[in-house]
Amino acid sequence: MSQALRRYQHYFPKLGCRVMVDPSSVVIGNTELADDVSIWPLVVIRGDVNAIKIAARSNIQDGSILHVTHQSDDNPDGYPLLIGEDVTVGHKAVLHGCRIGNRVLVGMGSILLDGAVVGDDVIIGAGSLVPPGKQLHSGYLYFGNPVRQIRPLTASELAGLLYSANNYLRWKDEYLQQQTDL
Repeated sequence: MSQALRRYQHYFPKLGCRVMVDPSSVVIGNTELADDVSIWPLVVIRGDVNAIKIAARSNIQDGSILHVTHQSDDNPDGYPLLIGEDVTVGHKAVLHGCRIGNRVLVGMGSILLDGAVVGDDVIIGAGSLVPPGKQLHSGYLYFGNPVRQIRPLTASELAGLLYSANNYLRWKDEYLQQQTDL
């Protein structure tokens, strides 16, 4: 895993316990991965010009790209990337300087841009575009380009958010066990 973790200036990624970073992925700089986070093949997480924080039990799936926006006179804080607990980020998603709550599913191929804020318990349908500064309220399904609120989530869909995160938690543990068995 060490070749997947890279220093940028005086920052080096910080990992919690039982974190999996696939060797084909790259995690750079000012990046924190909390306990039980899983980073799947071909993911780029580039915390070079601002911070990236991924909370416990979240998973970032194959081919996703995570980046941030630097601080400037017009935007003194820039846009860090903050991802909550039990978040599932589908294959080939692009997350740029946004904030994602807990128990969120970001559908495959979705793009979330600077300053977007996603509440807790949200599903973003595959291929959706969340424009800069857009707020997605808790408890809804969103879809489209640009994204729009479709309907409240059902009880089954709400349960499915944790189901998805727990599946990736289990698969992550299987991958980690397999690596120690070699």
